[in-house]
Amino acid sequence: MRFFIIGFGQAGGKILDLFIEHEKKRGSNIRMRWLAVNTARTDLMGLKHVPVQDRVLIGQTIVKGHGVGTDNKLGAKIAQEEIETILNAIDERGTHDMDAFLIVSGLGGGTGSGGAPVLAKYLSEMYSEPVYAVGILPAPEEGKLYSLNAARSMISMLKYVDNLILVDNGAWKFEGTSLKESFGKINEEIVRRLALLARAGEPIEEDIVGEMVVDSSEVINTLRGGGISSIGYATTLAESSEKKKKGFLFFGKKTEEEELESIENDKPMKIATLVRRAALGRLTIPCNIRSAERALILVAGPPEHLDRKGLEKAKLWLEEQIAGVEVRAGDYPTRKTRYVASLVLLANVTEIPRVKELQRLAAEAKEGAEEAEKIRMAKTIELFDEDIEPLI
Repeated sequence: MRFFIIGFGQAGGKILDLFIEHEKKRGSNIRMRWLAVNTARTDLMGLKHVPVQDRVLIGQTIVKGHGVGTDNKLGAKIAQEEIETILNAIDERGTHDMDAFLIVSGLGGGTGSGGAPVLAKYLSEMYSEPVYAVGILPAPEEGKLYSLNAARSMISMLKYVDNLILVDNGAWKFEGTSLKESFGKINEEIVRRLALLARAGEPIEEDIVGEMVVDSSEVINTLRGGGISSIGYATTLAESSEKKKKGFLFFGKKTEEEELESIENDKPMKIATLVRRAALGRLTIPCNIRSAERALILVAGPPEHLDRKGLEKAKLWLEEQIAGVEVRAGDYPTRKTRYVASLVLLANVTEIPRVKELQRLAAEAKEGAEEAEKIRMAKTIELFDEDIEPLI
């Protein structure tokens, strides 16, 4: 799945930076393009792996490179005024062999929250490729203003993207870590999922054959129709058959032939269990799995640890769990890892408690802001002599 990834704002830029680092470390040969867009010069300068030529600073005439703070209306205004700059940068890097656009941004701040929906609107109008977004929701303790920003941004984004993958910071708390450390770990979890999703339909290593191939068109079909999606992920260490065989033979319980047969028969159950862990474990946005319209399973790892029967078993199980009937499944064999990883993409989920809570917090924030403005105006007027007549 060849994405053109745009990291918009501080959170989006950091996730893009981590994604590029991840791909470099694993020696990926997947063709992708990327761009980091921001109104804050220091945020762009802090990126370590996004090439300098792939960083775009906007809004210099308005905010002088200092960012927009948490004013996502200003972020949207700047993006609108400088959309040609962003689109030209995308065109310069080429889009002819890309499968989809992927905009990554935090929804609670200013630049990404305001600018990402604007970019999504123009990309959806100008290109035939689907436009997806990864939106990071603020944790409730970050404040009502962030919730109001996120609600505005999410509603705007859903009008223009082909699918919005949500990540809830509030559901991804790590005990004993600071907020900054937690955000770093959350970003790592996002990148693991995006990296595995990017494997779909890409060339497999030489002399390796996949059990069930899932290509980019199947990802696109799973995400079609708009709406909100959530991603689950699980991983396990892939022990070698030789190590297991020696361990059992030490106790003399089975012959070598019986042990090898036992290991082979065990693989389907292990794959099916790993997929269940991914679907029922920590999702990017907690939701009722039974409200999903479609789903996609992708399993990656050393080829000897992948199994077609296990994938088919997992697929049948997931078909019984979701509201719809469309479940696609495939694998990506690779020798570049010692782990077997499973990704479950739940598309177009409708029962999401966090979104309902966000709407409530946003309504409270809006009402509180309007009331505060009325009180402020009344107090300001009281400062002046009542005998002075206003002009209007």
